Amino acid sequence: METNPNWFLRARLKTRQLLLLIALDEQRNIHRASEELHMTQPAASKQLKDLEEMLGVQLFDRLPRGMEPTIYGETMIRHARMALTSLSLAHEDIVAIKAGLSGQVDIGTIMTPGIALLPQAITRTKLQAPKLRIGVEMEQSNILLEQLQRGRLDFMIGRIPERQSAEGLSYEELGDEPACAVVRPGHPLLKVRNLSLRDIASQPWILPSQGSILRARCELMFRRAGLEVPSNVVDTTAVLLIKPLLQQTDALNVMPVAVAKYYESQNVLNILPIELPCRMDGYGIITVDGHIMSPGASLLLKIVREVAKEMY
Repeated sequence: METNPNWFLRARLKTRQLLLLIALDEQRNIHRASEELHMTQPAASKQLKDLEEMLGVQLFDRLPRGMEPTIYGETMIRHARMALTSLSLAHEDIVAIKAGLSGQVDIGTIMTPGIALLPQAITRTKLQAPKLRIGVEMEQSNILLEQLQRGRLDFMIGRIPERQSAEGLSYEELGDEPACAVVRPGHPLLKVRNLSLRDIASQPWILPSQGSILRARCELMFRRAGLEVPSNVVDTTAVLLIKPLLQQTDALNVMPVAVAKYYESQNVLNILPIELPCRMDGYGIITVDGHIMSPGASLLLKIVREVAKEMY
């Protein structure tokens, strides 16, 4: 197949074909997908066949019990979702530009920039565009990346995990994420001078669950110091549970420094006076190549970069 960037114009690609791809992905059945789009099954089959011939690849495997997208199908479905999301926002953008900035911006963030960077950026953006609706999803990077690639987020602040493909993504590093140990106010260890890893290794801990990067880095820190990893452990990252657990026990918790400083400023917990040789990899702004940002998303992204420059 030729790599003409405007192949879809020549091929007279129909919006209906994009909608059919998405319906087939969700229903995995041509009969149900055609019903959803108020088409006859033969018409739906023809549109899919035309699209496959146009691309020169098979988009779906026809199985006895329905249909399964091939690797080509998955790629085309992802781009179909992004194209339709972009088209659906076009009218909103035009209205927004005519009436001053409004509309909807959807972004994703991991916890540290979500607590330290984003509140400032959103506050500044709202001063310039009070009608702009800003949706924020706080999740792990791999979950956010999937949403970004499906066109559900305008941009995200996080990491590209090692196992994940970075193809089609742009990444701008903002900062890294040192970790620290936190305890309840009044904890006995706060009075200990020259705290060492040995002093804290045998304590009860609240740690991120097994398999997470921070848990692996934390255990590696103890092993490198020739110490046993903590054995009295509660596994959770739910802050709503961590706070009362810390307050009701003498347990320690490991969390990114920026997050800990925020909770310390609220007098919820204290950072132990020990520098942990434990840090997460850098994180940054991740966008999808070729994604056309709305005016509102562009404004928020510009302000995120400004605030990041001041902070980092």
